[in-house]
Amino acid sequence: MTVWRGNHPLILASQSRARQMLLGDAGISFEAVPADIDERAVQKNAGLTSPGEIAGLLAREKALFVASKNPGRHVIGADQTLALGERLFSKPSGRAQAAEQLRLLAGNSHALHSAVAVARDGKIVFADVSIAKMTMRHLSDSEISAYLDAAGEAVTTSVGAYQLEGLGVHLFERIEGDHFTILGLPLLPLLEFLRRERLLGI
Repeated sequence: MTVWRGNHPLILASQSRARQMLLGDAGISFEAVPADIDERAVQKNAGLTSPGEIAGLLAREKALFVASKNPGRHVIGADQTLALGERLFSKPSGRAQAAEQLRLLAGNSHALHSAVAVARDGKIVFADVSIAKMTMRHLSDSEISAYLDAAGEAVTTSVGAYQLEGLGVHLFERIEGDHFTILGLPLLPLLEFLRRERLLGI
């Protein structure tokens, strides 16, 4: 059952299965239309170094890009960064880089900055950045290897080489922050905005 009350489905400018699952489970009608932007070029040109600012910028740019091709529609852009202190992480290119990231993260706390933005007719009408603090347990090389064997290619699809909703949960000893932020979509503030816009039936 849908609770969406808009004249047209929402547009999600993302191919993320986790984000699509969150919207679908919340009863929101949407279409997934990936944003074809060069994220690294956008980040470089902006000259930003703050993880939260980078995530916010990329979420806005994705929303604006897809909204420019869909006049009159509400478009959600989202992005997430992972920072260990001042060091930013990207998705690992393969098993070796995934193992390197896990060795760096093991025994330490890192921050996930998850940003969401909504664009309509060339304007950003809503934006939010939420933070989750993730503390990974100490991991031996053999434990990292066993995890990589079990997780397979999935480790290259997420920054930090883990998906908390899957086998990645075994890597952690403490988490501070809400589940939606960790999965890459600050859902509660987004839903509040959509309610204010009278786009939801609940």
